[in-house]
Amino acid sequence: MPSTAAPSAVPDGALPAEQLAARCDESGFDFQSTADLPGLTEVVGQQRAIESIELALALDKPGYNLFVLGPCGFGRHCILERLLARHAARRSAPEDWCYVNRFSDPGKPRLLRVPAGRGAQLGQDMESFVSELARAIPAAFESEQYQTRVEAIQNAYKEREEGALRELGTEASAHGVALMRTPQGFVFTPLKDDAAMSPAEFAKLPAEEQKRVAGLIEGYGQRLGQLMQQMPRWRREVQAQLREAGRETLGLAAGHLIDELKERYADLEHVLVFLDEVMRDVLDVGEELREEGRGEGGLAGLAGMMAGSRMSPARWKAHPLVTHAADASAPVVFEDNPTLPNLIGRIDQVAQFGTLVTNFTLIKAGALHRANGGYLVLDALKVLSQPFVWDSLKRALRGGELRIESPGQAWGLVGAIALEPQPMPLALKVVLIGEPRLYYLLKDADPDFAELFRVAAEFDTELPRDADGVRAYADFVTTLGRRAGLRPFDRGAVARLVEHASRLAGDGQRLSASRRLLAEVLQEAEHLAAAAARELVGRGDVEAALRARERRVDRLRGRLQEQILRDNLLIAVQGERVGQVNGLVVIAMDDFAFAHPMRISATARVGEAGVLDIERESELGGSLHSKGVMILSAFLGARYARAVPLALSASLVFEQSYGPVEGDSASMAELCALLSDLADLPVRQSLAITGSVNQFGEAQAIGGVNEKIEGFYDICAARGLSGEQGVLIPQSNVKHLMLREDVVRACEQGRFHVWPVRDVDQAIELLTGVPAGEPDEQGLVPEDTVNFRVGAQLVEMAAIRQAYAAPARRARARREGAREAPPPPAPPAPPAPPSAPRRLR
Repeated sequence: MPSTAAPSAVPDGALPAEQLAARCDESGFDFQSTADLPGLTEVVGQQRAIESIELALALDKPGYNLFVLGPCGFGRHCILERLLARHAARRSAPEDWCYVNRFSDPGKPRLLRVPAGRGAQLGQDMESFVSELARAIPAAFESEQYQTRVEAIQNAYKEREEGALRELGTEASAHGVALMRTPQGFVFTPLKDDAAMSPAEFAKLPAEEQKRVAGLIEGYGQRLGQLMQQMPRWRREVQAQLREAGRETLGLAAGHLIDELKERYADLEHVLVFLDEVMRDVLDVGEELREEGRGEGGLAGLAGMMAGSRMSPARWKAHPLVTHAADASAPVVFEDNPTLPNLIGRIDQVAQFGTLVTNFTLIKAGALHRANGGYLVLDALKVLSQPFVWDSLKRALRGGELRIESPGQAWGLVGAIALEPQPMPLALKVVLIGEPRLYYLLKDADPDFAELFRVAAEFDTELPRDADGVRAYADFVTTLGRRAGLRPFDRGAVARLVEHASRLAGDGQRLSASRRLLAEVLQEAEHLAAAAARELVGRGDVEAALRARERRVDRLRGRLQEQILRDNLLIAVQGERVGQVNGLVVIAMDDFAFAHPMRISATARVGEAGVLDIERESELGGSLHSKGVMILSAFLGARYARAVPLALSASLVFEQSYGPVEGDSASMAELCALLSDLADLPVRQSLAITGSVNQFGEAQAIGGVNEKIEGFYDICAARGLSGEQGVLIPQSNVKHLMLREDVVRACEQGRFHVWPVRDVDQAIELLTGVPAGEPDEQGLVPEDTVNFRVGAQLVEMAAIRQAYAAPARRARARREGAREAPPPPAPPAPPAPPSAPRRLR
């Protein structure tokens, strides 16, 4: 169907330049530079998150731990540090914790709780005690008093033993039998003239004499045996006397040391109990320690004995696990590497004679120990990415105690001797920081999460751009600059930063709250001002820094524009084509996003397949894009096919697209391309369009509108602006416009244009220059309009489809009908296509 109207050169209704970017008027500032501002704001636009954090920190109830959710770079850590420091300063330091030996069961060390500031002192005092005891024990045992007493005990035993033997020998000699000592032991032998009788002489004795002497020898032998059985008991008595002497000596050596410690810790009953236990253990094992020390190379080697030895002086130490200064406030711990040992602590081991051994002095505190009584801040993603950490954290919070246990120990895979330290009572506030998706994933997948983390503080990414918001942003700039040691920014620079914040937010009425991105721009702009030896950072410095940042990351954009300008990617910015529209595609690369035009084409034919999305069929289209195509199909059927069947097969495609396509922001362009093909009306290639469409044909707002306009502008500017080029955007996107200065200037000069559209009718009129065709009061659509031509085309397609389908239906009816049925009448000639309906709803 030939075109009946030619599009005008430049359609009316383009936006004026002042609506293309919400500029910040620096004349409205009441300061000349940030040097005049107090700069009290470290973050902006986070009042809701601050209220949530304050609630969680103030509410001292089980389960009221905190999850801070929000994207990176928006001041989460900054706010937390400030609020945690404020709350921690109101609370005194918690008590210190020390591990000490449980002498009755050394494999299960126990905890001592002492007031803040005294845990480290107790550890030092017990270290000094052990050091002094290691010197005092050898000195006491080597003293003359002890040696004399030991010698007396040993001499008494020796005298008793020898006296008993002497008495027995004297009595035997009186009866002619001698007690003699031989290498094999004691023996009795007959005497003759005070000399031992030889066997030959004994044999010459009369039988009666031999019998008498033998009886004497047997009797005295029995008495000797009884005496020998008594001697071990005598030796045990001597050993008991020696041990008692050793205990008394140890009591003198260690007693005064313990007494001094008791005086120092007289107000701590549980420490006094521990000191009594130490004293009893010193008396119990001191003698063995003395003997072991000698075996290790002399009594002087006691202080250097192996820490893993059962009799090591280390058994009497106090191991400070967590200590605080007496005047400190509650601890605030940021654990950046929350592995299981770093979180719940660990028990180190040392090699001794080829075996790994350990003791309570090798227990190391984790972040939960250090933060006990205060606050612990963890990165949620790091916690979840470490094995066993999440379950261990939940177990500690649920049980209210912290148990040090390695995974190998829990699974029974530890071959070395393992300790079971007494669990520490736990009372602290845990703060997790993570992305929103992580928070909602945990809340959905873990039933314990909602019970343990009952408060969520969500950070906003934007704040309103009103007078208060702009002033707060100026204070924000001031604070960041001063914290980084930067020179002041004049008010023109501040105004440009406000505009940049709106651009980051993608909304002329909002400001981005990103702390990281702003800080980076401040640093780079100040660097340029410093290089030029300027005392103040100006608007030009900020502008130059922004251009430099963009240039550093726009390699891909440059390559794509080069491919378009070299006609490797086919994009027309002038002329007219039927069924072909310039769509706009955004590519996001971390903090940098850009757009470029992409040709969208549509073809239609008679059929029943409806609208075919080639992107979806080729598995390149995402679910949102497919949804957009389905919506435009629904609009097409609802508007043009209420009275006739939709006998249409149409295809939509992004030309020269070789990657995934997602989003519905091209659905308006796809619909216009299809209407152009159905109406056989050419589309102006000097225009590009973006926006999504609903089932009623209304244009809906989309994201990346600034990048899309600028992407098409760059191509048009590179090929030469004709004054006819421009972009169609949804009316609801006008408030989001924050275009570059060069684009605004081109629009102001009439060399480029931006048109807002409310619906598909307004869009197709601008693209084709032909009226869309509004129904009158009777619902009749005028001829020579887009809607009339599309309706006529669809009715014609339906008639053609019906005409071709009729013979096939009659043939099928004949095959399925009864044999006696009368033959059907001769088919009429295919009807001419009816005129298009003039009534549209």
